[in-house]
Amino acid sequence: MKFSKLASGLKASEIREILKLTTQPEIISFAGGLPAPEFFPIEELKKVDVAVLEKDGRAAVQYSTTEGYLPLREKIAEHMKSSFGVDCTAEEIIITSGSQQGLSLLSQVFLDADDVVLVESPTYLGALNAFSLQGPKFIAVPTDEKGIIPEELDKILQEHGKNVRLMYVIPEFQNPTGITWPLERRKAFLKLVEQYDFPILEDDPYGELRYDGEKVPSLKSLDTKGQVIFLGSFSKIFLPGLRVAWMVADPVILDKVIKLKQAVDLQSSTFAQRQAYYYMTMYDIDAHVKNLVEVYGKRRTLMYNTMKEYFPKEVSFTYPEGGLFTWVTLPEGMDATEMMPKVLEKKVAYVPGGPFYPNGGHRNHFRLNYSNMPDDRIVEGVKRLAEVLKEEVAKLK
Repeated sequence: MKFSKLASGLKASEIREILKLTTQPEIISFAGGLPAPEFFPIEELKKVDVAVLEKDGRAAVQYSTTEGYLPLREKIAEHMKSSFGVDCTAEEIIITSGSQQGLSLLSQVFLDADDVVLVESPTYLGALNAFSLQGPKFIAVPTDEKGIIPEELDKILQEHGKNVRLMYVIPEFQNPTGITWPLERRKAFLKLVEQYDFPILEDDPYGELRYDGEKVPSLKSLDTKGQVIFLGSFSKIFLPGLRVAWMVADPVILDKVIKLKQAVDLQSSTFAQRQAYYYMTMYDIDAHVKNLVEVYGKRRTLMYNTMKEYFPKEVSFTYPEGGLFTWVTLPEGMDATEMMPKVLEKKVAYVPGGPFYPNGGHRNHFRLNYSNMPDDRIVEGVKRLAEVLKEEVAKLK
């Protein structure tokens, strides 16, 4: 049986493979970007489902439009204004089957083999996997504790700007580092890229989960050229299993995305879209998010303080203002992937950092998630992890 070149080159996602191991209940998993299941509004969802079936009946389980359920798109347009400062209409929004589908659709709309894609260094592994299917060349833009460094981006654009077809960024609580770009950095970034015609893909699944500091305007809200494409999602703030997300883009871009989505899956789930819409009309989703912010913020602080107490001083880590992740940096010479089996022996899991870099290297990092584990398991997991780290650091001396 002969497979296509694309199928022959497919590789399993390292995160998804690690998550298979973490289904064991004894594992303390800091690996996936999983919301806390104890806060899924199951009782409310039961009432939502009844309302959907009673009011919409068979229409709720029938085929629907590729663009998505119009009342939901109108509700999302309101949400974009209140939560992200973006003025848009339902006609500028398409519903996707999770943000991952949005990444996949956009990669197929914009990329051909050997096209240049600019990304942060490091960046979200799922985006790299989606883009890689088109065979592009990745250029990783250097970052610091404030995100992409404008001076470094300027150098890259001067050399490669004409060949860039897409740039992907996560300015708010970046995955995997947890870093947030300050306003001046965002303005400097937009001033540079608006000189070119390639689209900017702003991925913001975590932006509403802010624990400290003031909200920073989204790139989309600062965009005057229609260059920024915004991806939002209900996965981190509501129910990930619904696979309901959205894209906000210029109608010319959306037209291509809609036609491609028709070929891929016809439409996203009719029923799931109504579940999201009815929940937003029957309940206060902002109050639900506020509750998540309170709980996740405490877990973030607990993990940070526990790492500060037990990790060897040679190991550093970020203190994110929001989102789901902290980024750990090991001393040079240590390899988080090679260390992983020893950590798993302690019944703890993380995601090694190397795969978050499109061109390899940087194996002395790993990502930790703090949203999915209760307080006692966060403390115990960090202590177990610290035991391995101390042993490995000692080998360097």
